[in-house]
Amino acid sequence: MIPETIILWEWLAFAIRWIHVITAIAWIGSSFYFIALDLGLRKAPHLPRGAHGEEWQVHGGGFYHIQKYLVAPERMPEHLTWFKWESYSTWLSGAALLMVTYWAGANLYLIDPAKADLATWQAVAISAGSLALGWLIYDGLCKSPLGNRPTVLMLLLFAALVAMGWAYDQVFTGRAALLHLGAFTATIMTANVFLIIMPNQRIVVADLKAGRAPDPKYGRIAKLRSTHNNYLTLPVIFLMLSNHYPLAFASEYNWLIAALIFLMGVTIRHFFNTMHAGKGYRWWTWAVTVMLFIGVMWLSALGVNQDRYDDAMARPLTPVEARFAEAPGFDEVTQTVIGRCSMCHAREPVWDGIRVPPKGVVLETPADIARAAREIYVQSGLTGAMPPANLTDMQPEERARIIRWFREVGAFGLAGL
Repeated sequence: MIPETIILWEWLAFAIRWIHVITAIAWIGSSFYFIALDLGLRKAPHLPRGAHGEEWQVHGGGFYHIQKYLVAPERMPEHLTWFKWESYSTWLSGAALLMVTYWAGANLYLIDPAKADLATWQAVAISAGSLALGWLIYDGLCKSPLGNRPTVLMLLLFAALVAMGWAYDQVFTGRAALLHLGAFTATIMTANVFLIIMPNQRIVVADLKAGRAPDPKYGRIAKLRSTHNNYLTLPVIFLMLSNHYPLAFASEYNWLIAALIFLMGVTIRHFFNTMHAGKGYRWWTWAVTVMLFIGVMWLSALGVNQDRYDDAMARPLTPVEARFAEAPGFDEVTQTVIGRCSMCHAREPVWDGIRVPPKGVVLETPADIARAAREIYVQSGLTGAMPPANLTDMQPEERARIIRWFREVGAFGLAGL
């Protein structure tokens, strides 16, 4: 693939990320809205038969009168809006982004030879297989007798998530470990919608159309899964953003940081859920949240292991990376990158305020630079994104030299980058 195709690949990743963010906003917004609506329902003497509660709301200059049926109304309404595509689109776009970024870029973002010297296909198999395994374990727990003990079930789910965070960190890069823990959790959430909540709703609708009285158990099951989704949402957002913050993913204790973030998701949602239910304001939850976040910051300061960067960067160059190291102009590019970038992108950064290399990218040796050829080309050649605000005064001729060096390699496959 010619170097210019890198531009198309970058824009493809950007477009998928954009879609992922948009659909996630839609899903999270509807999820939070319906949880708040459900908790805010009020009893009223004039409610129709079978109605559980009602809510009056004002928005956009108009009033809305909403009623909820715990099971179903007596007859099927002519117009029924289903909320499902927000969830499906979020997961599908997230899965596509995982493939484009972590599977296609496995050598840089996914595989950490210091932990597990995996072939790309092995790393991809673990990545995909773990997401499916997580759903099977979770669904089995929910369908067991523990499904009738929601508090115990939530504690077991928390323990499983912590264990998976630790397991991912034993195999993948820190960045990939937290991202995969987010994907693991999001897969559970979307599978709840696709495999449990929607099928149960369809059973209820089919019973209504057939003139049968729907079984209330389907609503209870869907409500349990929906509640789990509600408490898992905020941690998933943190985990999806964590790849931008090395203090979170590059810490030796990143899996413990993730565990505290899951607890923060519970405390924050508990505050809003109790408020929407009309049970007052649990201000103590914010005190607990602050203490948990202080714990996150403390762990991040404790757990930066510089030796891990040495181990991760000690792997042999791939054939494509070796071609970059041998290409004309590499020596000059190496001098430029080390002079302009290595004060931040070092195993021990010397730039004030930077404790770990941004995004975990180290650019101190010729081998480091060959491994990061694509990122250097995009960030400092095609664009002026790096160095930030051109703080180290990289000159136009230096950027042109980077472009010429990268393009000297000629045609190659994206999988090797």
